[in-house]
Parts: sequence; structure tokens; C-alpha cells
Amino acid sequence: MTSAHSTCVHPYAATDFVAASDVAPTHTLVLPSVHCAGCIRTVEEVLSRQPGIRSARVNLTRRRAAVFGVPGADPGPWIRALAAAGIEAHEATTDGGGIDSGKALVLPLGVAGFAMMNVMLLSVAVWSGASDSTRELLHWISAAIALPATAYAAQPFFRHAWSALSVGRLNIDVPISLAIILASAMSLYEVANGGEHAWFDAALALTFFLLAGRALDQRMRRSARSAAADLAVIEPARAIRIEDGAQRSRPLEELRVGDTLWLSAGTRVPVDAVLDDGGVEVDRSAITGESDPRTLSCGDTLTAGDIVLTGPVTATATAVGEDTTLRRMTRLVATAENARSRYSGLADRAAAIYTPTVHIVAAAAFLGWLHATGDVRVALNVAIATLIITCPCALGLAVPAVAVVATSRLYRNGLLVKSETALERLAGIDTVVFDKTGTLTRRILNVPPNMPGIDRSVLRALAESSDHPLARTLLDALASTDPAIVSNVREIAGSGVEGTWNSTSVRFGRGDWAGGNSDTAFTVGGRTYEISGIEDLLPDARKSIDSLKANGLEVCLLPGDSGTRAQKVAARLGVDRFWSEVSPEGKSAVLRELRADGRSVLMVGDGLNDTAALAEADASIAPGSALDASRNAADVVIVSGRLPGVAEAIGTARFAKRRILQNFGVAAVYNAIAVPLAVAGIATPLMAAVAMSTSSLVVILNAGRGSPQ
Repeated sequence: MTSAHSTCVHPYAATDFVAASDVAPTHTLVLPSVHCAGCIRTVEEVLSRQPGIRSARVNLTRRRAAVFGVPGADPGPWIRALAAAGIEAHEATTDGGGIDSGKALVLPLGVAGFAMMNVMLLSVAVWSGASDSTRELLHWISAAIALPATAYAAQPFFRHAWSALSVGRLNIDVPISLAIILASAMSLYEVANGGEHAWFDAALALTFFLLAGRALDQRMRRSARSAAADLAVIEPARAIRIEDGAQRSRPLEELRVGDTLWLSAGTRVPVDAVLDDGGVEVDRSAITGESDPRTLSCGDTLTAGDIVLTGPVTATATAVGEDTTLRRMTRLVATAENARSRYSGLADRAAAIYTPTVHIVAAAAFLGWLHATGDVRVALNVAIATLIITCPCALGLAVPAVAVVATSRLYRNGLLVKSETALERLAGIDTVVFDKTGTLTRRILNVPPNMPGIDRSVLRALAESSDHPLARTLLDALASTDPAIVSNVREIAGSGVEGTWNSTSVRFGRGDWAGGNSDTAFTVGGRTYEISGIEDLLPDARKSIDSLKANGLEVCLLPGDSGTRAQKVAARLGVDRFWSEVSPEGKSAVLRELRADGRSVLMVGDGLNDTAALAEADASIAPGSALDASRNAADVVIVSGRLPGVAEAIGTARFAKRRILQNFGVAAVYNAIAVPLAVAGIATPLMAAVAMSTSSLVVILNAGRGSPQ
């Protein structure tokens, strides 16, 4: 490795890093009752203690838990353990969309609203100066309307509170239920004793506003629907399989690798496959974001989710079930949307201490007012308002609401966020390091015209054995050549590919390694061929670099090329800092040096020799055309192939961080203002209900507000 001041040329065998997020969960549990950060914490803690479970992750948006454990294990004990903790759960039959609890809230919301308006009409008559007998009659009519309406409409809170209390736990629905019951009970006591005031309207208003907040929360979650749910919808339920010459419709679960599929025009490809016919156009916009159709030939790859535009054609299945590209992408997106960052940890810890804290504060307010006034009714009013107003819904929504919006926005722009903490790390990036070949440049190789046909066949065999972008480019030049039989083939990271043909060692790769004098060479027996080529910048490379620099980021170039070539490319890109002749181990060393200097580094690369560097960096991005190892090591994959996606990812991450911090600020300001008002007796239970619901809605609306600049 050479630059203005350093050298490093150690060999390195790259490791095939595999991202845990790309591993399919062994079980999926549906959790209809989870609705807050405290629920998530309870579920994950309970499941993590169960035998046979390595880890579990809850997706609040979809109300599902992805369980990573022993395949085929009985989930019954896990479900019973959750039930003992007050959490309803059952095994999912499919991994489709989440439970739509928003619809289940509509009827209770309507009942609460209808009853609230009628009781308020009766209250107007009381406030306008009705006689004692009339006032008492109106109070009893209000009780007849409010008590059954509250008992029905508040059931979502009562059920969750009872589930928690029955197993000795507390959740946010316990103080909410307590506030509703106390307000109703106090009102009934006042009416029975001929009191002047009753608060049936406040109990109903509290129930109505809380239900409205949760229903609107569900609606916002559907409108900012997870990209994982969008991907799941893309997958067709059935496919046409050719059996004994006949076309049969089969569910996807019955498909096997090697099956022949019939795809008519307009059909969405059900599984990954290889075309048996040529000259077909496909729409890949759902997967890669490409707007233009792509023409494929016989032997080209079809991806689950592609749409066949011209047909019919036949294709052979190469990956089915959880191994298809679409299913893997769905898992990766769902993992990223959980957003379990340090911000989530902060919100979870705050939510975990909420319930005991609010009970202590409410009890202290009750005792303080009772001591100061000697009036139980006044003290209870203050305690009820305190219970309501301190609900931590805004804090619990601060991170997941932003994570769903940000990852969905990136996916729809062709960027797949794989890592759960990628957004947080990308937001802090100040240095972007690019690999060159395949990332910023493309190279077209030319086969020497004097190369004999048999040597061309050997070269074709070696090129087919490598996934390096240069090898793929060479295959285009050798498209009409049949490959020879080469044994003992192995690819050496940063050097090339070698093997044995007719007891002779053959090599194709870096010139000095393969025995040539140029950048790329091919050696067979005693014959060495210099493989010439033309290297050019990708169309949007300079634009992407300029965009990153305009946002205050330092851009560096980290290729494995000679100093002269690296310098020329750096000059064309407007990059001032670059290294050259960097081995895979050297790339990791460069990143370690940058990080030791206090830089937060993003690595962008696509080759096998970039895999270690991608894992070494603070954050990493790989193009969709990258090798599997590079894609697995990266935090973000640009499935659309657009280089400007790097700047988009950083911009969206910074945007998400601002929104999360703003949401934390909203929650902090709300509590700083609302809690003292409640304890001071200024906020009534009705005011508390409105304030609490409003704070939650502000957080949700703020998460989806605006877009990155």
C-alpha cells in the first residue's frame, strides 16, 4: 500500500462475513397486545430466558416477534411463558402483515365519543343553573349513559392492565385504568350522596382521547407502512409449475429447486430462477428501483418479485422458500426497522422506570393535597390527573416511528438497510472511503487477438470461477467460447484465480501475480498474455463525490491499483487523499488508522478484497452488484445500483437522528411542563387526557414530517 506517506503489502485471506440479520428466524410469534416499549422489553426478556432460544426481536409495527432458536422446536412453552408474563401470543401461520388493532379500536372509540357528547350536553344543563332535583336527575341519567359506555369502551386498557397485574407486573395501562375507574367511581359516589359535581364527562373524555390517540397511532403506522410489509405483499401466493408437460398451479411452499416454471406476460416471478428462454423483458423496479425494463437472455437470472413483461417463458427455480432474494430482503428490512440503537435503549430504560415512578408521584400528590386541604375529592382529582398526564407514550414512540419512516424511505429509493444500528452510525460519518474498481469505475477487458482457441477456453473457465467484476467483464468478450475443464480452482483475494489444466498451472488476475507486466495477465503453461482494458468512471461517480464533499464529508480513495492509475482516477474524481497498491489487509489497516485519528469512517466497496474493510469501518455500503461476502458485511446495500445512494443514505440518517432527538425533546418538554401542572392541581383529568394524547400525536407526525435536504 502506498500513499504520500505509507506502505503496506501484506497478503490477506478475506473472511466471508455473514450478517446475522440475513438469517431466517426459526419461529415467528404474533403478539396482538403489544403496544409500547415496555411490552417489547417484557417479550424479549421472557423469550431470551427460554431454552432453545438464542435471541428474539420484536417488531412493534408488525406486532410480531422473530425468534432465533432451534429449528423445529415447540413454541408452546414460549407462548405459555409469555402468557404468564401477561402477554398474549400465538404462532404465526405466515409471515405477512401485522395485526391491525386499529380496526378493533373503532367501535370502542365510537361508543366513547357518542356517550361523551351526550353526557356533555347534560352537563351543560347542570352548569347553566338547574334546580337541585333537576341536577340530581341529570346526574343519574349521565351515570346511566357513562358507566356502561366506559365499561365497554375502556376494555382495551382494562384487559392489558389486568393481564399485567395478574402476573405481578405493571404496565402503562395500569395507571390509565386506575384513572378511569377512579374518575367514574368518584362521580358515582358524588351522585349517590347528592353532590353538586360529577366527572362522568371527564372519564368518558379520557377514554375517548386515549382511544383516539392509539387509533391514530395505528393509522400513522399503516400510512408509514414498513418496507418489509411492502415486500411481503409483492410475493405471489402461487406459481405455475410444468409437470409431465402440463401446467399446474401450485402454492409456493411446494416449489423445489430445479422445478420448471411457466411465466406468462404480466406474471410476477415467484422465486429466484434462471431463464430457459431468451429475449424476454422484465420490470425490476420493485427490487432494484430501476425505471427501465431490462432485456434478459437464456441463462440470465430472474429474481423473485420481477415482473415478466414479454412472454410466455420458462425458467428453472434456483432458490425457493426462505432462500429467495425477496424473502432475504424482507428479513433484512424488518430487522433494520426494529432500530434497536442506543436511542432505543434510552427510551426503553425511561419507559421501564415510568410505571413505579408515576405511581409514587401520584401517591405523593394525593397525600400532599390531602394534608394541605383535608379534602379527599380534591386530592383524588390531582392524583387522577397525574396518573393520566405522565403516560410515556411519546417517549416510547420516539425511536420506532422515525426508524420505520427512514428505512422505508431509503428502501423506496433503492437502498436496503440491513443493520439495526446503521442509521445511528451513518449519521455520525465524517469520512467516506471508496474502493475504485466496480464501485466508482468500470473496466472493459479485451482478449489478445493472437490467443489460440484452447487458451481462450481455459481463460473462460477461470473467469467463470470468479465473481470479481473484472472476471465478469471478461466473460462478455469470451461469450462465444466454450470453457475448458479446469480443476483445483481457487480464488485468492486481491490477486486473482488459479487452477490446473492438463497438469499445468494456470492463473488469471493481477499482472505481477500472474507473471505479466501489465495490470491484468493470464498465464497458461509457459505462455503469458497481457489482458488490456479500458477503465472509465461510472456515469454518476463524480456527481456522487461532489455531493458528499458539499455536505462537509472528506472523501478518500482506497484502490489496489498502482500509484499512477490511482492518481489519475483521483484527479478525475476531485479526490485529494488516496492510497494505492493496497492489499485487503492493508485496507483494514488504513481504516483502523483513520478511526484511531478520531474519524468516523464509511467504507464503500464491492469486491472480495473489500470484505474485511467493510466490516472494519464504522459503517459500510455495498452496491447491489457486489459479491455476496461484501453485501453480507455491509450495513446498507444499494440495490438500485445508483452511486448517489451513498449521499442519500447519510442524509437520511442525519435527518432521522434530528427527528429522534426532536422527539426526545418533545417528550422532555411535555413532562417538564405537564407533570408540575398536574401535581399543582391546575390540570384536570380532562386536560390531562388531551395533553397526553396530543404529545403522542406530535411525535408520530414529527417522524414523518419533511424529507432530507
